[in-house]
Amino acid sequence: MFQPISIFIGLRYSRSKSPTGFVSFITFFSTVGILLGVAALITVVSVMNGFEGELKKRILGIVPHVIVSDLPNKEPNNGAIKETRSPHEPSWLALREELLSQPHVLQVTPFLESEALIQSPNGLQGVLVQGIMPKFEQSNIINSHMVAGSLENLTKQSYSVVIGQALANKLQVSLGDEVRLVLPNKSVFTPMGRIPVQRVFNVAGIFHIGSQVDDAMVYVDSRYGAKLLRRKGDGIDKLRLYLDDAFNAKRVVTTLEQQQKDSQQNTQQSTQQNNPLHSVSFSTWDESQGALFSAVKMEKNMMWLMLSLIIAVAAFNIVSALVMVVVEKQAEIGILQTLGLARIDVIKIFITQGMVNGLWGVTLGGLLGLILALNLNDIMQVVGVNLFGFGMQDLPVKLEWLDVLTIIFSALIMSFLATLYPAYQASTTQPAQVLRNE
Repeated sequence: MFQPISIFIGLRYSRSKSPTGFVSFITFFSTVGILLGVAALITVVSVMNGFEGELKKRILGIVPHVIVSDLPNKEPNNGAIKETRSPHEPSWLALREELLSQPHVLQVTPFLESEALIQSPNGLQGVLVQGIMPKFEQSNIINSHMVAGSLENLTKQSYSVVIGQALANKLQVSLGDEVRLVLPNKSVFTPMGRIPVQRVFNVAGIFHIGSQVDDAMVYVDSRYGAKLLRRKGDGIDKLRLYLDDAFNAKRVVTTLEQQQKDSQQNTQQSTQQNNPLHSVSFSTWDESQGALFSAVKMEKNMMWLMLSLIIAVAAFNIVSALVMVVVEKQAEIGILQTLGLARIDVIKIFITQGMVNGLWGVTLGGLLGLILALNLNDIMQVVGVNLFGFGMQDLPVKLEWLDVLTIIFSALIMSFLATLYPAYQASTTQPAQVLRNE
């Protein structure tokens, strides 16, 4: 097969056995260094992607992506409540329909919340109580992670509660047991003086997400939550939005705030009050959870940097190997130049030789990295390594092909840059001086 002379000679140089063992030693370990660096970077980045995905699923599956608060609190028909309508239907149901029509919004659910203490005969824990309507929570991640009972039991059983498995273990309670919810910020006057609002609830469901909210979140039906908080009707004062991607939250809020501003400027005061977006406020998940995801992102970037430096060090070992090859091949370079080989062709010879080593390292490293990433948990199980120190919990691994291609092309570019200086030095060889003593 026809090959340009520079590529042909470069391939011959890369396959030849150097009489200087040290050159072969450096060349071998530069290739192995690239191989291990690429494999390690693919594996570690896949694990970091997996952890980031698990955080998004387990935390942002429960934490609202956007919260709409300061809902108008109006009762229709002078306080009369129809059997088929919520007493707050005009204030939040129309707003819910408006929000559902927005881009990126998948679900809108009403809720109320308050800080509380939950108490059992065996423990006491501070929690956040959320009053929900189970009929709107069918797509909630809680439904798919129930280990006992269900969210529907909140509607079927009066004064019932759904708690996380971690919280149930701390309180040493199970399905059907009684717990007491105490609101330290709400109090009532009794013959014994002023005491916090409290009520006994039955455990109607237990969920397990595997995140920090398992022992910090408690769910009740909004009707009984409203009674606990001394509110009328269903007590709904907030809406939460779940988006197609949690990281679209700021874009959605910006759009809603702009619509709110436009409606306030273009309508009269009397019709502003009927506008669903009038006077409500918005907040996003990153106000409460943003620091956690920023820390994960920074950690991921640092892992990229450190492992990329390993590849860079291995790639620039090619410089040392090629410089010694150039010194060793001075006579051959002089003869080739005497025969008419151009300087650019000399450069191509040594770029080819260096890139062969880089290609071997990147190709084998990419294959090893893919094998490790796709079979990491099986390999750890065979070796008997358990990073979590308890149970048999798998590492979350998410292989992103864009990351793999980025790593491979970055390693190839580093290998190419490492060949430029030795190739240039080879092209500056003066045939007359080199061949004078030959």
